[in-house]
Amino acid sequence: MAGIVAPAVAADASSFKRKPGLMAWLVLLPLLAWLVIFVVVPTVMLVFLSFGEQKGLGTIHFTFTLDNYVRAFDWTWFKVLLVSVWYAFLATVICMVVGYPVAYFIGRSPEKVRTILLTLVMIPFWTSFLIRTYAWITILSKEGLVNSLLVAAQIIPEPITILYTPFASVLGLVYNYLPFMILPIYTSVERLDNAMVEAAYDLGAGPVRAFSQVIIPLTRPGIVAGTLLVFVPAIAMFAITNLMGGGSPPTIGEVIYKQFTSGRNQPFGAALGTLLLLIFIISLCLTRKQREE
Repeated sequence: MAGIVAPAVAADASSFKRKPGLMAWLVLLPLLAWLVIFVVVPTVMLVFLSFGEQKGLGTIHFTFTLDNYVRAFDWTWFKVLLVSVWYAFLATVICMVVGYPVAYFIGRSPEKVRTILLTLVMIPFWTSFLIRTYAWITILSKEGLVNSLLVAAQIIPEPITILYTPFASVLGLVYNYLPFMILPIYTSVERLDNAMVEAAYDLGAGPVRAFSQVIIPLTRPGIVAGTLLVFVPAIAMFAITNLMGGGSPPTIGEVIYKQFTSGRNQPFGAALGTLLLLIFIISLCLTRKQREE
């Protein structure tokens, strides 16, 4: 009889969910207010503006037209979006290739060494984003450090153009977003169960097979989180591609910025921004599905 009642009691206890009280909602109130004011309201305004029509300088008629979205799928603007996605994809892949070994090494290091290595990863965030970007501009210029070393080593006869190229754009994205790939993977590596790896070796798996079939699946949550943190913001990042890449070819973030400023076509810029937001949502849903699997 006790064996029958105990599972029933356990089931009732497991199904019981405590509802948040007034104090919990008061604690969450500042966060909810911040989300509503700075996320929900601007997003709704952006979507609403995308259905308007620019009639003149500073004059917008809210006619709820789809012309802005039809124009956004023109090949000229669609090509700009593809360039942005391609830059973000390259930056994400490079961050993955470079960041995973670094994160794995930090996660398997002794605790004292681990703290020092994490501090070194976080050092770039101690300085301003613009200072770091302009530092790379100085390094990659024709009179910069890279060209000077290459000419001094007689690898090239004269300085070459590195700055204001797609290579410089991708390099800037990798440099700025690499820590966002390292930290989530490091968290997964730190929680890695050594018994699972040792069991794989005991069952006859070699280093490559243990890494591909045990370590990678166990650290997949960190990989997915790092990919999301790098790929999504890299698509819309126009400051790096503009300063280091020279804005050629233009990226979607730069086009949206110009539509709201010099282009004087805010509804079209809002439509591009809304499509970009949809890409973010789709990426988030795909990564969330991958994490659940």
